[in-house]
Amino acid sequence: MSLENSDELTDELREEYDFSQMAGGVRGKYAAQCQKGTKLVMLEPDVAKVFPDAKSVNEALRALAKIIQQHHTIA
Repeated sequence: MSLENSDELTDELREEYDFSQMAGGVRGKYAAQCQKGTKLVMLEPDVAKVFPDAKSVNEALRALAKIIQQHHTIA
């Protein structure tokens, strides 16, 4: 992009998203966790009703993983 076209750029951020007025925000709050290999996933609303927190999701997935591992060693 040339400098003469730079004036054509417009700020698409809506006025109601004025982050300068937000208090208490922490930049990079989860950066260390992500670097350690933590995976962030979005749960569908019906699944989130059954598994309301990370602990319950992890317990369910560990139980499922154990079943899968047992099945593969038998087969």
